[in-house]
Amino acid sequence: MVTIHRLDYGETPESFTNALFEKWFPTPEAQANQILLVIDTVTNGTAIRTGEAVKSILPDDIAQSVASETLVVPLREGNKYNQGLLDASDRIVAVLSGKPDPGPPVVEENVKVASTFTSAEETDTKNSTVWVVAILIIATVVPMATYFFYQGFSG
Repeated sequence: MVTIHRLDYGETPESFTNALFEKWFPTPEAQANQILLVIDTVTNGTAIRTGEAVKSILPDDIAQSVASETLVVPLREGNKYNQGLLDASDRIVAVLSGKPDPGPPVVEENVKVASTFTSAEETDTKNSTVWVVAILIIATVVPMATYFFYQGFSG
């Protein structure tokens, strides 16, 4: 597992992972039993690369799910990098050990919307009617009084 703070301009997590994988493990024999998981901490971009021998135990769809779901969900919940890396590691170890795939984490969407409006029971209709009538009277009387006031001085 590799975390990197920032990728070079034009570099993607996938291209960086592939280049690093080939640099660390230059031959197909060296690559066969390896897994490389990379995360860019600026964009939270992730990528995974597995060797050919690992693909029979850890298929590409599970590997991609580890990188794009298992690792990323804790990051969305408050930049929990340690939790994301531990969850990804636990899932990879479980699959490589022959245990059933625990799958990606379940995402619970708890949208709590705070209402700023009063309910019908909380609304005082008598008081609000008095306020509306008072404001309408003021909105009518003030411009008329202002007009007559200025007419008195200019005439």
